[in-house]
Amino acid sequence: MFKVTPNPPNTDPASPYEPDSNKLNDATERALDYHFPSTADIKATPRTPSTLFTVDPQATTETLMVYLVETLASVDVMVHQLVDHLDGGDRNALLGISNSIMLAEITANRVLDQIDPAE
Repeated sequence: MFKVTPNPPNTDPASPYEPDSNKLNDATERALDYHFPSTADIKATPRTPSTLFTVDPQATTETLMVYLVETLASVDVMVHQLVDHLDGGDRNALLGISNSIMLAEITANRVLDQIDPAE
């Protein structure tokens, strides 16, 4: 019996199923540029603040600082309540966030002391 096809069959070296490396590289570059813009692109984009929430322009610096300190203290309490329910790495990460909150609170208190020093 005669076999019709060679073993292995002859194939075209430029198969349509094999990706063209140049096209693949170009597509990769476009995807990376889209998902990971350069710092120059980020800095060139102007920041437009949201107007959904606004702070009263008449509010004094002292009032804003007091509100900031109280907010930081509240967030710290919430974080410590969550820490009690976690173990391992998640607990350590949340404690690290808590430390950052406490540092921000200490800094805000220091600014508040400079605005209206207690005598």
